[in-house]
Amino acid sequence: MSTSAIEPSIVFMGSPDFAVPSLRALAAGPYMITVVTQPDRPAGRSGKPSPPPVKVAAQELGLPILQPETMRDPDFRARFAAIHPKATVLVAYGEYLPSSLLDLPERASINLHPSLLPRWRGSTPIQSAILAGDRTTGVTIIRMDKGLDTGPILGQRSVEIGQEETHAELSQRLAVVGAELLAQILPQWLRGEIEPIAQDDSEATLTHTLSKEDGLLDWTLSAEELARRVRALQPWPGTYTLWNGTMLKILRAHQLQIDTTSPPGTVTVTNAVGSRSLVVQTGKGALGIVELQPAGKGSMKADAFLSGYRSIDGTVLGRQT
Repeated sequence: MSTSAIEPSIVFMGSPDFAVPSLRALAAGPYMITVVTQPDRPAGRSGKPSPPPVKVAAQELGLPILQPETMRDPDFRARFAAIHPKATVLVAYGEYLPSSLLDLPERASINLHPSLLPRWRGSTPIQSAILAGDRTTGVTIIRMDKGLDTGPILGQRSVEIGQEETHAELSQRLAVVGAELLAQILPQWLRGEIEPIAQDDSEATLTHTLSKEDGLLDWTLSAEELARRVRALQPWPGTYTLWNGTMLKILRAHQLQIDTTSPPGTVTVTNAVGSRSLVVQTGKGALGIVELQPAGKGSMKADAFLSGYRSIDGTVLGRQT
């Protein structure tokens, strides 16, 4: 990439896989990019420090990298200011930009958010859209202000949510769509060709931070709601139930248009198309379990699971004993 003085200096801030397509899209453009990403963190059983995906991509692209422990580090702030960025671009960095850095760039700071703002402001917009049963979602680029995803809108693009689409699958699609939109919007924004549009706060909805407890399935809910939870909460925090007092992870499931008089959580083993199926009664309808993982074992399809755990037939999930 050329380092001509006419190229705008951009600070790109991002960390997870979601941000990588955006970084690659901008790296293909006429910018001098400095990447700011989270520090390497311990990962896996070994606890060995692992770089965030954006760092790996930045190294492949030959871009300079900064990994501050905190945005409040005076040395980092000085290095940030010395870059004299034309704009800062945030894509899932993992920390909010402090006021001292927010308006430092000539063209301010912009953020790519994976929802159709003002719907789903906050840290879990993709999961929230699936949980709510939204049929569409999208990506929004805003000029950042001091609020939580409240800045005026520079551009949006919507996508349909697939009926069986998981959080991970939708996230991958939105990452690509967002990168395409960012590559279109950024040069227009730098040239002063976009007039930001204020969000309608009366239409705003907020997400909530997820915890491990959110993954515990409540079988009194409807099969539709439970199927959405399984799709939305993979891979974190994951969805699970209790069977004989131990955790049973539910990795993939779908709503079935059947109902019984059995109590919610009751398991029925059926035979369909030559293979065994695991069906759980819910508060309304039934949930077909496609893939699951018993404690201490790997993930497996329902038929393979039933080869070793046939005794689950007729039991009630969710009970401690």
